[in-house]
Amino acid sequence: LTRVQKRVWIFCKQHKLQIVKMPQNEHMELFRKRHGRRFDYEERKRKREARQPHTDAKKAKKLRGIRAKLYNKQRHSEKIQMKKTLKMHEAKKTKQKAEETEPDTALPPYLRDRQEQARGKVLSNMIKQKRKEKAGKWDVPLPKVKAMSEAETFRVVKSGKSKRKCWKRMITKATFVGEGFTRKPAKFERFIRPMALRYKKANVTHPELKSSFYLPIIGVKKNPNSPLYTSLGVITKGTILEVNISELGLVTQTGKIVWGKYAQVTNNPENDGCINALLLV
Repeated sequence: LTRVQKRVWIFCKQHKLQIVKMPQNEHMELFRKRHGRRFDYEERKRKREARQPHTDAKKAKKLRGIRAKLYNKQRHSEKIQMKKTLKMHEAKKTKQKAEETEPDTALPPYLRDRQEQARGKVLSNMIKQKRKEKAGKWDVPLPKVKAMSEAETFRVVKSGKSKRKCWKRMITKATFVGEGFTRKPAKFERFIRPMALRYKKANVTHPELKSSFYLPIIGVKKNPNSPLYTSLGVITKGTILEVNISELGLVTQTGKIVWGKYAQVTNNPENDGCINALLLV
């Protein structure tokens, strides 16, 4: 213990005070709840975000070698994605086709083609509209979720004859393991998924039909917290699941039955004992 910590400890002991041990971020959250943010927080945040591109550019100039290659590749892909999204979401003025009416007088040849041009514009606008819909297709109901630490998700399981080895982890969140899942021998199993926290079905709500269905889960597509959670099949709030919607009877334009569709988890399954999700249509 440092000198200051010793003094605090002695003071608390003398005055019969209890020291509450909390992580640093929880102290900060508690202080923010009690006293609020500083008055110029929003302005400083705005300025910091405005400076971010300059900071990134400066970093890109300083980096050398493989780090520079990787960083520039990442920035390049981000820029392309941003440009695509902006292009897709640009508001376009849809020009409707004029009603076909019989002209009173004969039209000259140079005026006859104008109607065809208008049709072409409508067609291109339809394509642009479809592209825009496709761009906004993956706008999920919960775009941001609270980050989850590994200490919260995994519990250390001590193993070995004298219980000194600490390489095993017990998953404390809801999981999905699939149909033909077989556990490894207990001696070699690193991540233990308890039977009580394994789920095979989810309550999926269709946003347009305004009704819920109890559907089987096909797999975990993406967990926003970590790729490790995705590979382990950990289901937390904001996770994208693939669910079997064949029983809903939805068909494609060609008449084929839609088998699987994505849905986002909207609750904390480990607290509620069930999975509630919203279908992404």
